[in-house]
Amino acid sequence: MSKNLFSLEGRVAVVVGGTSGIGRVLALGLADAGADVVATARRAALVEEVAVEIEAKGRKTLRVETDVLDRSSLSAAAEAIQKVFGHIDVVVYCAGINKRVPTIDMSDEDWQRIIDTNLTGAVRTYQVFARPMIARKSGRLIGIASLSSFVGLHEVSAYTASKAGIAGLTRALAVEWAPHGLTVNAIAPGVYRTELNAKLLEGPRGQEFLLRTPMKRYGNLEELVGAAIYLASDASTFVTGQVIAVDGGFLASGVNQ
Repeated sequence: MSKNLFSLEGRVAVVVGGTSGIGRVLALGLADAGADVVATARRAALVEEVAVEIEAKGRKTLRVETDVLDRSSLSAAAEAIQKVFGHIDVVVYCAGINKRVPTIDMSDEDWQRIIDTNLTGAVRTYQVFARPMIARKSGRLIGIASLSSFVGLHEVSAYTASKAGIAGLTRALAVEWAPHGLTVNAIAPGVYRTELNAKLLEGPRGQEFLLRTPMKRYGNLEELVGAAIYLASDASTFVTGQVIAVDGGFLASGVNQ
């Protein structure tokens, strides 16, 4: 082990969905910890923006686009990254979408789009990137779970089902791939203001989240970085199949007053 258990010097990390929200913050946080980081997503302009920020931190990167609904784009990205860096140590899956709608009125198309992006996209990504990791007998896979991996949230049943699926997938793959030297974990954020939920949090739902969060505030996205560094580093070599909540106490909460 390295002298600094939390150092990511010499590691290569790929953040899928790494150009906005949680993904962008984690990509930059991993770079701060010493990793060379490739942040991939669909929009080339955003890929370029984050790549410039990573390089400004003195780290190497690569500009590649991916669509998690398209296996061939993921395979092409993995091949390009391996060609340049020689190996991939860490993959963080951050791609995700949501839509609030009464389930009785939800269309098949909306349901499928959310499940495909949040859950099936994760499976696809893990399959593509885990294969060379299995060959090397080393790798870290990190997903983004949710409070809804554990509790029901009103009128977001597809998102809830997808994130409960991420928790189950994390455990299943941890068991299946542990003999091959891989760890598979996830981070469950509490309530953080992002582009995805900013409008939602302005209403009564935001106040209910605050009431049920013992710390009485929303999280700052930077507060997720420590968990990601931990799961990517030598500090967590015997940790797998876990969903780590970074939620201000939300999931521990019963009566708050």
